[in-house]
Amino acid sequence: MASLRVEAEQEPLLGHSIRGSREWDIIETEEHYKSRWRSIRILYLTMFLSSVGFSIVIMSIWPYLQKIDQTADASFLGWVIASFSLGQMVASPIFGLWSNYRPRKEPLTVSIFISVAANCLYAYVQVPASHNKYYMLVARGLVGFGAGNVAVIRSYIAGATSLQERTSSMANTSACQALGFILGPVFQTCFALIGEKGVTWDTIKLQINMYTAPVLLGAFLGILNIILILTILREHHVDDSGRQCKNINFEEASTDEVQVPQGNIDQVAVVATNVLFFVILFIFALFETIVTPLTMDMYAWTREQAVLYDGIILAALGVEAVIIFMGIKLLSKKVGERAILLGGLIVVWVGFFILLPWGHQFPKIQWEDLHNNSIPNTTFGEIIITLWKIPREDHNEGPTGCPVEQAWCLYTPMIHLAQFLTSAVLIGIGYPSCNVMSYTLYSKILGPKPQGVYMGWLTASGSAARILGPIFISQVHSPFCGLSCQKEPGIK
Repeated sequence: MASLRVEAEQEPLLGHSIRGSREWDIIETEEHYKSRWRSIRILYLTMFLSSVGFSIVIMSIWPYLQKIDQTADASFLGWVIASFSLGQMVASPIFGLWSNYRPRKEPLTVSIFISVAANCLYAYVQVPASHNKYYMLVARGLVGFGAGNVAVIRSYIAGATSLQERTSSMANTSACQALGFILGPVFQTCFALIGEKGVTWDTIKLQINMYTAPVLLGAFLGILNIILILTILREHHVDDSGRQCKNINFEEASTDEVQVPQGNIDQVAVVATNVLFFVILFIFALFETIVTPLTMDMYAWTREQAVLYDGIILAALGVEAVIIFMGIKLLSKKVGERAILLGGLIVVWVGFFILLPWGHQFPKIQWEDLHNNSIPNTTFGEIIITLWKIPREDHNEGPTGCPVEQAWCLYTPMIHLAQFLTSAVLIGIGYPSCNVMSYTLYSKILGPKPQGVYMGWLTASGSAARILGPIFISQVHSPFCGLSCQKEPGIK
């Protein structure tokens, strides 16, 4: 019984490890194993909190922006949303390079501290007398900059796991990230009970309401995260077999550690993986951005219905992603990472193929509010804006259906709801599979060398996709309406 209890304690939190298959008694001590997995679990938590930091305010940015600065429009909203990914794209290579030459505690602590400070700034953006929207832009950009520690997290986990543990660990990391994206809006909904007015702490001029309470919670959790990193996280690096290796990040050297020879990295494979990862995230960014305007156009949903139904769909896809991440750990042992990546790409392709319009049924046309046969200059912010307008408007939803100024509404068949849901399910299967396999294969391509910089570039390519994807789809969805949308001479 005692031996069984010891073996149970040696299992990782979300993964599986077989002592015999890892040559346990030869290559790793029990103390080193426990310390290594404690550190990895702390980084699982860090990844989760990083995702929560993005999503916990995503549903309240627009009403808060309107409240603090009446000059803010939908175009500026797009910049506020994109600033997170822009900050992450800039910071990822920087923190990655830092982690290659210094203990990982340093970039992790600094990045989380930046996020904590940015959340505090976000809570005070209503205090200045003017230019409040720019303070919000800076705050969200700095939160994204702090989220650049994702590169450090993944590079640490890649270096602290053997090849046998790598896929499972990367899947766990992605699952924690997805769970953060899911639970963030849930936390925001709970804080909505506080209301817009809330309470004010006059001494420090802090207003605690439905907009600021989530970021204050994020700041508090960030401080706890820093404490856990400083007290529990230890530097660990193992080779492909799980043996301890010397690393410049190590604080102490052990006589049991070995120096792993570092071969050349296949740069073609590195570039190909970065391009592939960009494509994967770009495709998903297109889908998640177009969901709301597409369903409103195709099914004549009101804004309230679109927010409710699309929110349920995206939440279900998040849960599906977590399940897929867990299942991949078992599947990869039977079919291999490359097969899963290829299969995921095929499933995503099938999902988008199913989404193609066909048949003889056309969407309901919205004839109301047609002025001068013109089309508004739709921006990324205006497409996203429907997610925030509900709390500030009455129940008069206005006209529904596909606007007639979008000429394609007149000749493009309707995408049936069953088509859309089937496509969403398939994309929800293919995207997480491609996501985790990209990270896993990338870490194996890099080999035993420090992976901070390379992981930083991979994260940056994903951030670039999440910036360019929504901008691209906002330019081709509504404005793509042919000659019938051209303005008549003299009309502005």
